[in-house]
Amino acid sequence: MTFRVAARADVPAILGLLADDDITRERGFGIVPEEVDAGVWAAFEAIDEDPRNELIVAELAGEVVGTCQLTYLPGLSRGGAERMQIEAVRIRADLRGRGLGERLVRWSLDQARARGCRMVQLTSDHRREAAHRFYLRLGFTASHTGFKLSL
Repeated sequence: MTFRVAARADVPAILGLLADDDITRERGFGIVPEEVDAGVWAAFEAIDEDPRNELIVAELAGEVVGTCQLTYLPGLSRGGAERMQIEAVRIRADLRGRGLGERLVRWSLDQARARGCRMVQLTSDHRREAAHRFYLRLGFTASHTGFKLSL
């Protein structure tokens, strides 16, 4: 499996990975439209142009089979340390349980180290118990409680 920054041509495959999830479907985002709408393209362009954001794809045999978004956050706490936020980690459903998600997350951690980040953080829906066990196994700690507010 190889990892790279996503290109515009990868967006439909990424949307498919993001939609292939029970919780996403519950939220009403489980359908990939025939044509990608302007809002998604604008979001992709904003991510692509921002040096603090990387939309990553994982490829296997030339096919996009995984994704995540890495965001680098400067902060005054911890002596001005930069931290990485990992979002939207997905592996294609038929390939889960084969260690590919672990490889994607470990690769992301290597990117954080190479950039000099002193912390990596992520959130996970409280219903994703298997994901919580996965992140704990990789060394993450459940140290905070997260809150969201839809606007």
